[in-house]
Amino acid sequence: MALSWPFMTSEVTQGVSSYSKLELLEAQPEADTGKAPILFVHGASHAAWCWENWMVAAADAGHPAYAVSLAGHGGSPGSLVRSSLGTYVYDVIRTAASLPSQPVIVGHSLGGLVVQKAIARYPARGAVLVAPIPARPGVGTLTSIARRHPGDAAKIMVGGSLPMRADYLFNRLDPDTARAYADRCGNESPAAQFQVLLHRPAGPPKGGAPVLVFGTPNDALVPIADVRDTARRMGAELIEFPGIGHDMMLDGGWEEPAEAMLGWIDAAVDSA
Repeated sequence: MALSWPFMTSEVTQGVSSYSKLELLEAQPEADTGKAPILFVHGASHAAWCWENWMVAAADAGHPAYAVSLAGHGGSPGSLVRSSLGTYVYDVIRTAASLPSQPVIVGHSLGGLVVQKAIARYPARGAVLVAPIPARPGVGTLTSIARRHPGDAAKIMVGGSLPMRADYLFNRLDPDTARAYADRCGNESPAAQFQVLLHRPAGPPKGGAPVLVFGTPNDALVPIADVRDTARRMGAELIEFPGIGHDMMLDGGWEEPAEAMLGWIDAAVDSA
């Protein structure tokens, strides 16, 4: 079901995190509401720009919204060759620690795995995992890639970066818009891609932070069984959105998961 936002007045601005020196996009509400800030973490080959829809929606709902570009992505310095999951976890923790107050951290895809590991060490107020790389080793993702584009799976195994094809990411956008978004994506760390296949599950959230998980049975990259397993392992609420693609924050119908996220934060974090 497509939803619309009645007030889309906030603007996304670009800056640099005062502590981490990483690219940090920001959208602020018109007035201080006391609601939890939200820090958005992108997935493989994306950058902070991919969250602009959800950032504006969050700010219009009264939440200070931030999106970080991980090392070597977007406008952030750093070498992808020298980056790993550990690099990204550190990026998230130090960016969260630089904000005015503890945020809810939202991670998509590879960023969802990074957030799982970050909240095991950093006491976030809560976390939302959007089509996350699973808590268990991500062999299912490699299998999904191999079924659709066998050459892409082979490229990963020899240290290449997975191409962010439109058919991996979107189900509802027109071809030109989908291609334009895919073309904004860059490359990914070979080490981080291999770690997706080999990593160990993260520990429980530090301080017992609540967790929400989003998945879609129509995801071309992360099997829904893996998303369900992650929710079970983390004791998290799971909400599924049939029909939408892997990039829930950009695909047609992005408003529905955005609204669900904000409603959950209001109930599980701000009203707790």
